[in-house]
Amino acid sequence: MRNTTVLGIDVGGSGIKGALVDVMSGEMLTERIRLETPQPAMPDSMAEVVAEIVREFDWEGKVLGCGFPAIVKGGVARSAANIHHSWIGVNIEALLEEVTGCRVHALNDADAAGIAAMQFGAGRDILGTVILITIGSGLGSALFTDGFLVRNTELGHIFLNGMIAEHYASDATRKQLELDWEEWGGRFNQFLNHVERVFSPDLILLGGGGSKKYEFYQEYLHLDTKVIPAKLLNQAGIIGAAFFGYHQEHFPEKGLGVHPGLQDFE
Repeated sequence: MRNTTVLGIDVGGSGIKGALVDVMSGEMLTERIRLETPQPAMPDSMAEVVAEIVREFDWEGKVLGCGFPAIVKGGVARSAANIHHSWIGVNIEALLEEVTGCRVHALNDADAAGIAAMQFGAGRDILGTVILITIGSGLGSALFTDGFLVRNTELGHIFLNGMIAEHYASDATRKQLELDWEEWGGRFNQFLNHVERVFSPDLILLGGGGSKKYEFYQEYLHLDTKVIPAKLLNQAGIIGAAFFGYHQEHFPEKGLGVHPGLQDFE
């Protein structure tokens, strides 16, 4: 019988977080460890932080799923969102395997959060087009159609009012410009309206740290599409990364993000 416990790592521009997850239930089995992301956020120093989390859980030699703030193809970073540009072209999986001794499977961080939402959270059993937007240092996105993930959508990098959307409407921008909730909510509403026009989604989920404050800006969002916080909030990246790690370790030939979960693959 397979061990369904996996270490999930959620790499962000300000913090790197990890916990052990039961990928059948989506439950975190341990308290989350959060360490600061080194500045500048370069490969070797960030990899050492991940290795420190692995040591804390005594996880060497086991499966690790990693959500990473970049376009990730074949384990390689093809962009660098809110981290140092030297990550571009680096094989995330190979680097982390070298420093941790784990079997590493990496994907875009918002895609990881989306997988958790669709498997275990507010998106479960929702067909049609579902979009998760993560609100944090940037604006991440995960796009699903009938439960299948379309990887690396990066909707936070579309242009809005002459600038990159996440530079206009992320939580980091709210804090940097000291915007009140009405001002920031108006900006975020513009972004969501643009996403709505392009994709005509059936549901928009909000994740990341900014989703915990939904009550403060909810009244400033005006869309035809239903918008709700993802139930797993900022734990979703860890849970989804762990799920992805298990999935890629055992079922790499299967479509990713299929309802109702791993039971389909037993």
